[in-house]
Amino acid sequence: MSFVRTRDGAQIYYKDWGVGPPVVFSHGWPLQADVWDDQLNLVAENGYRGIAHDRRGHGRSTQTWHGNNMDTYADDLAEVIEELDLRDVTLVGHSTGGGEVTRYLGRHGSARVSRLVLLGAVPPLMLKTPANPEGTPIDVFDQIREGIRKERSQFYLDLTETFFGANRPDNEVTDGNRYAFWLMAMQLGVRGALDCVAAFSETDFTEDLRRVDVPTLVVHGDDDQIVPIDASARKSAEIIPDATLHVYEGAPHGLASVPGFKERFHEDLLVFLKH
Repeated sequence: MSFVRTRDGAQIYYKDWGVGPPVVFSHGWPLQADVWDDQLNLVAENGYRGIAHDRRGHGRSTQTWHGNNMDTYADDLAEVIEELDLRDVTLVGHSTGGGEVTRYLGRHGSARVSRLVLLGAVPPLMLKTPANPEGTPIDVFDQIREGIRKERSQFYLDLTETFFGANRPDNEVTDGNRYAFWLMAMQLGVRGALDCVAAFSETDFTEDLRRVDVPTLVVHGDDDQIVPIDASARKSAEIIPDATLHVYEGAPHGLASVPGFKERFHEDLLVFLKH
């Protein structure tokens, strides 16, 4: 397996498929690089180099006790990009990964980056505050932490209902979607899981978004029950100087894995890569 060793000694696992301009994918919580396999295969078959890493604490990467925060996640991503000497990169981030790639641009700039895709992404801020009344109350995130501590296996399986929209009439969610999610989630260490909840919910990415100076595609489902669109994509598309917002009617948070929505995202992604 392929790893990049970070400055604090963590080993970050990555997969690297295809040849061509690099497309770097950053996954959501509580998943890992494997969630991007369909998209990695897509770009590799269309003349691009698809790369995805397991965030520290997740999957095959080191389960560090410290450093499970957005600044460190972004710095880890920077080390992967620099170690592989990637240039003209398209960054694609889903959910928490959308925060990671946005913070990367805020901290490291766009010298190696040419495009950005935010898919169901958490920026600018998930948490409800007086200045962000559209956000999600802290009680919701406390319940997530309680679920992890009480019995994370069942919690993750239950989470697939809203993540994929399996609780909606006439949904196309399969048991395979749900079990694959559960399997990936169970490879996330408890410490990393708990810390990452705070990282994705309480980090304010507003200033990072203002620093984004590359063309950006923002994709979000209007039935996202995990990251509501009004507190995220609609605001991000307004803040980023050169952003295009695509709203998928009826799409859930995990739309890139659900038949129908997945194919539409693939079409939009390939068009954007050629832009």
